[in-house]
Amino acid sequence: MPSEPLAPGRVRVVDLSHPVGPSTQVFPGDTPPVVSPACSLAADGYNSVRLDLGSHTGTHADAPYHFLEDGLRLGDLPLDRFTGTAVVVDATGLAPRTAIGPEAFTPWEGRLAPGAVVLVRTGWDRHYGTEDYFHHPYLSGEAARMLVERGVRTVGLDTLSPDETPYAEYEADDWSAHLAILGAGGTVIENLRGLGTAEVQGARFCAFPLRLESGDGAPVRAVALVSDE
Repeated sequence: MPSEPLAPGRVRVVDLSHPVGPSTQVFPGDTPPVVSPACSLAADGYNSVRLDLGSHTGTHADAPYHFLEDGLRLGDLPLDRFTGTAVVVDATGLAPRTAIGPEAFTPWEGRLAPGAVVLVRTGWDRHYGTEDYFHHPYLSGEAARMLVERGVRTVGLDTLSPDETPYAEYEADDWSAHLAILGAGGTVIENLRGLGTAEVQGARFCAFPLRLESGDGAPVRAVALVSDE
């Protein structure tokens, strides 16, 4: 499904990203980002900061190399993996740590096609910054494989991971969703927010990552471009 061209006229930008800073919630075991002064107007004539953060900090994109030794690195993925027509799948109202199966996608099955960006809305972004955020619903391997079979190569979620997140007594180690999507040469966009905004459905989604040489993933500024005409 190719992206629909934006109509001429005013285009509004809807931000779907979490900010990166001391309050950024990270995956268990990851180091929180540190933003520290590097230069200042008073001492150097200009302001600059030093960034110390992991490649999977905040709202970010995963590349196949994140899980696959011979997988494509971020810079090798086609740029069209990071933009397309948004198909927002409503998976709200689920209990913590509930698997989202293929049946959740049935109302949108006609839109699940190559070029679509499937955005799974769990509503869990409301828990961002709390312990509850670690206990999000997650994409079942079966559902991820179904999306791949339909030609979908870009999947985003308003959660820490498409798979169950290990935390405290939960020793989750099943990476089926990651492996299905990344194994097909796709990308996963994690830690989105605001997917419940009505105008995101059908909008042009963009989430271009930093072109890091490490290649396993990078922060993105995820947005929906909405035409007023």
